[in-house]
Amino acid sequence: MTDLPGRENDPNENPFAMFGSPEQIAAAMRQFADMLSASPDAGPVNWDMAKNIARHAVVAEGDPSVMEGERRQIVEALNLADLWLNEVTTLPSGVVNPQAWSRSEWIEKTVPVWKQLCDPVANQMVETMGGTLGAAGLPPEAQAMAGPLMGMLKQMGGMMVGQQIGQAIGTLAREVVGSSDIGLPLSDTAALLPGGIATFSEGLETPSEEIRLYLALREAAHHRLFQHVPWLRAHLLGAVEEYARGITVDVSALEEKLQGLDLSNPAQIQEVLGGGELLKPEETEQQRAALSRLETALALVEGWVATVVDSAADGKLPSSAALAETVRRRRATGGPAERTFATLVGLELRPRRLREAAALWKALGDERGIDGRDAVWNHPDLMPTADDLDHPESFVKGEAELDLSALEEPKDDTGDQGPSETT
Repeated sequence: MTDLPGRENDPNENPFAMFGSPEQIAAAMRQFADMLSASPDAGPVNWDMAKNIARHAVVAEGDPSVMEGERRQIVEALNLADLWLNEVTTLPSGVVNPQAWSRSEWIEKTVPVWKQLCDPVANQMVETMGGTLGAAGLPPEAQAMAGPLMGMLKQMGGMMVGQQIGQAIGTLAREVVGSSDIGLPLSDTAALLPGGIATFSEGLETPSEEIRLYLALREAAHHRLFQHVPWLRAHLLGAVEEYARGITVDVSALEEKLQGLDLSNPAQIQEVLGGGELLKPEETEQQRAALSRLETALALVEGWVATVVDSAADGKLPSSAALAETVRRRRATGGPAERTFATLVGLELRPRRLREAAALWKALGDERGIDGRDAVWNHPDLMPTADDLDHPESFVKGEAELDLSALEEPKDDTGDQGPSETT
């Protein structure tokens, strides 16, 4: 018997039509299964589900494996870029095992750092969601007996957060060109993505070899900082975590989304999970200070990278100035970093002071030389502040050295500041 057209959407013929298309039902059931399979002790976010959502997002738009020829081109570009950087910075190489990644590989390799960034705020969200789900999903007489269900309700909260994170990482994976695009140390490995380079190159009338080499210079320069400035990683990630601690959940918006939620209906769960921004930053003094510190640090990282890359490319890459401007516009107009942070931790991030930071690093190199410029990275207390970006002249003309021993003595936990306690 031949089915008539459209009968698959007729609820009299297909009782599951009300839940959406077969693809929507499959996605909802897959996520529901992920939630139920997650360990209650695995943490606030269902990271397996987040990774699956991110991977499905990139595979849906095409994510071919890296071909051997592409891999060889990228490894050669990273190695050559690293050699060029030797001439313009005293920081040693950070490129140990250069790699070429697909977008799916980028997701897999960077999730450990995303976990570190997202778990603090996710924990607050999941705790709030657990209580709110309990109140929204149970009648009053049952709420007092809801203890055994709270674990599942928190898993539901972890599922909701996991979907937001997975969607954000999947979107970012389609845009990044390497492991250091957003100015944070997402991986210890210097890597570029052929697919990301191809997307970056669209509309540019520049030879592909030049684009690949320029992006390799940026990747290799970031890794010199991340590998050989020991305090930088904790400084950057710590500022994000401190900002995240000021994030709360918009409980009223959450309750509105959860009104009448049927936990046995995967299609309805999928609809609820699909939208709305539940993060609400509190404008506390501590949070503003963390944001200022993070923005300044990222601007200084990006400004230094831009300065040394421009020097390394000078006379070697004819299109370096145009490519530098393309990167600056990409960052300044709200690139991957801003959208990702806004989704993951409620942080709208943009290196607004990139030009000022680059100008300061260049002036510092002109005044003190390469050695004096790079020596500023020796300790966080040597670094320029936000005020220094406003008035760089006094910083550039200031002292290049600082007595680091005087900075370390107050850290003695015994309360005795004398040097005799030093181990």
